[in-house]
Amino acid sequence: MTNKIQLHPSWLTYLEEEFSKPYMQALKAFLVEEKVEGKQILPPSSLWFNALNTTPLQEVKVVILGQDPYPTVGHAHGLCFSVQPEVKPLPKSLKNIYKELQEDIAIDNSHTGYLQPWAEQGVLLLNAVLTVEAGKTNAHQGKGWEIFTDKIIEIVNQQCEHVVFVLWGSYAQKKASMIDETKHLVLKSPHPSPLSAYRGFWGSKPFSKINSYLAQHHKKQIDWQL
Repeated sequence: MTNKIQLHPSWLTYLEEEFSKPYMQALKAFLVEEKVEGKQILPPSSLWFNALNTTPLQEVKVVILGQDPYPTVGHAHGLCFSVQPEVKPLPKSLKNIYKELQEDIAIDNSHTGYLQPWAEQGVLLLNAVLTVEAGKTNAHQGKGWEIFTDKIIEIVNQQCEHVVFVLWGSYAQKKASMIDETKHLVLKSPHPSPLSAYRGFWGSKPFSKINSYLAQHHKKQIDWQL
């Protein structure tokens, strides 16, 4: 993987050894086999590490954890919950995130689902699984990506100070045990999916809480307007 994919030096310093480990070799073999069988892998390989390349380690202020990429061709681009600029209608979970954003701090982002500007301000939009087969949600779960992304969470926890970890839903909340809550803020709520948003995602006010915490620790707040 490293021979084809460029990883930002700030991350490569801590992650380079991962690429030679057995789990990563097995993951690489799996992905190669998928391609040989003619299956389409999303997003394109140049975007697998988009979250890390857009948000260098030293710039991480917020981590939002997703599950795996959108399985619709043309949607995923390596940032959780985000879609390419031209995608309409927006995914339902993202619509609900925007609804809460508007309720929380009166920002309307309904014109676009492209969250790249958030990532460029220090919001690490990390999926636990970085690839998916086109048309098949969760097709690449349990193949090794989770070990790699757990390592990323561990690195942020250890190397950064005063980061806000946003854990939406039970899948993301399992990662809470990896985070030192004496040096970081962990925000937990139900997932913004239409299936669970009504259980407490509405009214959770994550965006104002994030900016309040950043201000408290003398960090530049996130401009959530896209």
